[in-house]
Amino acid sequence: MSDITIKVTDREGNKHIIIAPTDMAMNLMEVVRSYELAPEGTIGICGGMAMCASCQCYINSDTKLPSMSKEEEAMLLEAFDVKVNSRLGCQIQMTPDMQGLELELAPES
Repeated sequence: MSDITIKVTDREGNKHIIIAPTDMAMNLMEVVRSYELAPEGTIGICGGMAMCASCQCYINSDTKLPSMSKEEEAMLLEAFDVKVNSRLGCQIQMTPDMQGLELELAPES
């Protein structure tokens, strides 16, 4: 089992240090949902298909992440409250390299 520690700031500004598995093929959105860090029905509405931006988050660390796909870029062009450090959590698979990742959930649109 290979778990990593990440820091998540929820939409109310509360900070959480959580353990994320890297051996279960989970993405960041699924990890956030499993810890119930956003109200049910407000994150991952499209089921992780990069079609709704409800899992948008702001990456606040220098953690190396996979490059953005064209689908993720297109969705962020249409989303609200987008910043230069915005990513879709559903498009970020959890890997051991993400140890120490820090992020903030974007406001619900």
